[in-house]
Amino acid sequence: MIKLIVNGKPCELKKPLKLQEYLDSLGIKIRFVAVARNGHVLNRRDFKLIDLNDGDVLEIVKAIGGGMISDVH
Repeated sequence: MIKLIVNGKPCELKKPLKLQEYLDSLGIKIRFVAVARNGHVLNRRDFKLIDLNDGDVLEIVKAIGGGMISDVH
């Protein structure tokens, strides 16, 4: 199991995933999302290359109408 913290909440992955795969599993369209891993904002074009590792801390936010930002839960 890979243990993550996502937007302040514990999360477990049953198998290793790339960040893109994880976001896809949540139904998140990367066009409207920003992701920071371990305090570093990531470039969207790298999502498919980034392995999620045990202990990673992710902050995932998505834009919503009117320019608002919302945490993904």
